[in-house]
Amino acid sequence: MGEFDLIRRYFQRPVQRAALGVGDDCALLAPAPGMQLAISSDMLVEGRHFFPDVNPRLLGHKALAVNLSDLAASGAKPLAFTLALSLPRADEAWISEFAQGMFALADAHDCELIGGDTTGGPLNICITVFGEVPAGQALLRSGARAGDELWVSGQLGDARLALETLLGHVQPPADLLQQARQRLEAPTPRVALGLALRGIASSALDVSDGLLGDLGHILDLSKVGATVDSRLTTPLIAASAYPSSATWQFDSKLQQLCTLAGGDDYELCFTAPATRHADVLAAGVASSTPVHHIGHIDAQPGLRVLGADGQPMPNDWKSFDHFSS
Repeated sequence: MGEFDLIRRYFQRPVQRAALGVGDDCALLAPAPGMQLAISSDMLVEGRHFFPDVNPRLLGHKALAVNLSDLAASGAKPLAFTLALSLPRADEAWISEFAQGMFALADAHDCELIGGDTTGGPLNICITVFGEVPAGQALLRSGARAGDELWVSGQLGDARLALETLLGHVQPPADLLQQARQRLEAPTPRVALGLALRGIASSALDVSDGLLGDLGHILDLSKVGATVDSRLTTPLIAASAYPSSATWQFDSKLQQLCTLAGGDDYELCFTAPATRHADVLAAGVASSTPVHHIGHIDAQPGLRVLGADGQPMPNDWKSFDHFSS
């Protein structure tokens, strides 16, 4: 099977909203009047972002999900995406599963594949996603203000628990690992919540490298500080609610590591004025997404973390960094 046969068989579909899709040198998009394009790219590299034995259907899902999560954090509606795919070989069974996982999520968000590239080489997936948002209404990292409440969506830490297990650092019960691994390999992009938060949230981003590290980007760009209450974040690791966790020594330090510094959650971290507390809760209900108040934004620079006793504790949690020493 040649390169262009591969594209036609597994990745070429009829154009829906794009003016021109797969097949030409460039795709063409025409955003609606009064809208801005929101664009993001993410790369997944075998051995760096996923294990070699990952289910290809789940990998197809995650490759698109991490990009849709960026649109969610901007309050943008998905439109289309491109796929650059490096493959060590043209394994049709693997490619078919990968494409099915990717297109199932794409169809759920009405987001069409409009182009890209394929080549031989180490397994590497790069997706660029395009969304639209009304001009001037995008959620940014730079809008947090002192007095704002700090929120996160969904659950935190399960993906990190799965990673710690797969690396051999901990050994939770099998059913608990299965649930946690689902969060690592098939995250849920919070697109509906991002749309519902437009006009409510003052800043937002998605949690990809760990809550505290990613929150630091909001604090830097907004020139503010924050206080995070670990008593509110630690219970957000869903694995702690599974029956088998009661018979496993799921200690508080591991829970704090996973929830405060764990990556691959792809939940939204956002701020909103305290006067919009009820509106945030309503946005969560409207988007069928749990939202949790976990702290507040301070005028004083820096990031403070409250421990189990309600007092500040050392903040030495390190989020993931590809190029840290």
